[in-house]
Amino acid sequence: MTTKEAGLVETVKHGVIGAVQRSGDVAKATVDTVSAVLSTTLKDAGRVGGTATESIGHVAGGAIQGAAELGAYLGHAASGTVIGVLRGTQHVGTEALDTIGQTAEAVIHHTASVAGALEHAATGLVEGAIDSAKTIGVSAEDAASAAAHGALKAADKLGSAAVGTVRQAVTRTISGVKAVVKAPFEA
Repeated sequence: MTTKEAGLVETVKHGVIGAVQRSGDVAKATVDTVSAVLSTTLKDAGRVGGTATESIGHVAGGAIQGAAELGAYLGHAASGTVIGVLRGTQHVGTEALDTIGQTAEAVIHHTASVAGALEHAATGLVEGAIDSAKTIGVSAEDAASAAAHGALKAADKLGSAAVGTVRQAVTRTISGVKAVVKAPFEA
């Protein structure tokens, strides 16, 4: 990781910590911090494509690290991260579904790196995607499925136990919506 990328992670981490300490609301603090930092990062750098994906990963990492350092419930941080990334990128439609999947992958990866509860993060990702669905112009089911698939894709890199844990979390009904999990992650 470059110094600039590490700086982005630290900026988000400290932003989340400070905002949570002021408000006590992990989800809102994460949404606000992630959205502001990602929006500024993408505008300042004029980033699109692969570099936007990298920025999303670093911002998600900072959010999860900050929440974990506080001992906060990572489900709220994961939900806030998805919502914040979507606000920061201003992606809609199919592009937003791809962004949800990328964000879910990054959140699960970083949750594992801080030894966090994968099931909490996975559930939070789906909740955040569902909450954002109407705003980004997609169905709640499609948004939930994008989050579930991204979470499972990351879990697959961690091993079969992680896949089982994440699959169990994302295949139940969450916020009244059932995610459809596509191969190779079928139950």
